[in-house]
Amino acid sequence: MKQFAIILFVAASATAAMAQIPVKPATAAKPAVTHSAATGTKLPPGVPPVRGIVKTAFSLRYEDIRIGTGEPAGAGKVYKVHYTGWLAANGHKFDSSYDHPRPPVMGTDGKPVMDADGKPKQGEPEPINFPQGYGRVIPGFDQGFYGMRIGGKRRLFIPWQLAYGERGRPGIPPKSDLIFDIELVGMADIMMPPNHPAVMPGGNIVRPGTTLPSGRIPVTPVTPSAPATPAKPAPPAQPN
Repeated sequence: MKQFAIILFVAASATAAMAQIPVKPATAAKPAVTHSAATGTKLPPGVPPVRGIVKTAFSLRYEDIRIGTGEPAGAGKVYKVHYTGWLAANGHKFDSSYDHPRPPVMGTDGKPVMDADGKPKQGEPEPINFPQGYGRVIPGFDQGFYGMRIGGKRRLFIPWQLAYGERGRPGIPPKSDLIFDIELVGMADIMMPPNHPAVMPGGNIVRPGTTLPSGRIPVTPVTPSAPATPAKPAPPAQPN
């Protein structure tokens, strides 16, 4: 009987202790997220999952060295840039705007200023200019300035698919990954001659006077000419 009373006392104590522990509220169930069966990739609603291995063919990578100021670089602009390019495989420098021939320093008389060695004194290295999105440079270089600001510096890691491809070029072997250090020196709108339609990135033709998201193309709208006056019909021939 005494042992039974002790058991009841222990049970009652345990019940009282459990009663003092606060009960946590039930956690709301999280909405179900669809994942790809093979990779666990999150998918938006409405996209059915599939089986397969997701692979990355190539990607453009970059590292900001210095953040510039002003408007971010975007599409449809003329970029003025300095650059130096190396082969990623061995670090060989194949080109640099700083190594290009420099213009001579001109005096007030309009003649070149001579250096101590008797040769014309060279000026500062000149950056290159190219319109963004028009295919004037390799794709990785063309897209690598996006979001930069004037005065900013960036290092680009360009895979060969976004560089010179399978063929390469003189001084650059086929399938060469490249590394570029670039600096955005200046940026301006693309100037088109009067009454000239602009061909924007992607091949879209923009007629004169069209307003674009990046601003208005400074061209003159086409003035329609007056309709031509229809010619009067010739009088019928008189019979002989």
